[in-house]
Amino acid sequence: MKANEYTKVKINPFAVTRDLREFDKETGNIYETVAILSKRANQIATEFKEDFQERVKDFASHFNNDVFEENQENKEQIEFARFYEQLPKPVILAIHEFENKDIHYQLPEK
Repeated sequence: MKANEYTKVKINPFAVTRDLREFDKETGNIYETVAILSKRANQIATEFKEDFQERVKDFASHFNNDVFEENQENKEQIEFARFYEQLPKPVILAIHEFENKDIHYQLPEK
């Protein structure tokens, strides 16, 4: 999923207190749930990073010494930075996906 698609998700971007017993219902163990959430948050963060680096390449390729162009690029860079600042944190997105059963995982057999 690209960063643009995460802007369509309507969730509270702030950390909120949650009932821990709701998290371990599905896995039976809060530590397994935390491990699942951690891995998914790392995947989301990696997706953000790759998308960010791809967009930064576009700015670098359009670099020009002209003053007018430079001012225009600065405005675009500010909008670009604001876009990423407004995205919810990867952990919050992972929790949202877990609560909506959008994360597919397989627990190892004991």
